Amino acid sequence: MSDQVAKPDAKRLGGGVIASLVGLGVLVVFVLQNREDVTFTFLFLEFTWPMWLYTIVIAIVGALIWFGLGVMRRHRRRQARRD
Repeated sequence: MSDQVAKPDAKRLGGGVIASLVGLGVLVVFVLQNREDVTFTFLFLEFTWPMWLYTIVIAIVGALIWFGLGVMRRHRRRQARRD
């Protein structure tokens, strides 16, 4: 008998990937259910967009902010390690 443990070749999905896929699925369902036009009023601006377009734009902006905050955090941690 061999004392070696067989390692599976299949790669596992991490928690972040699973959460991202679930979030993407929820976003798709939300977009499909909300296809009517909505009017937005902010200060002196007023415009009408389809709700699905607004949802996609806000999701992309949120993802970019989240990614940017992660980059800034990693940069600060690297600088702290160098000091």
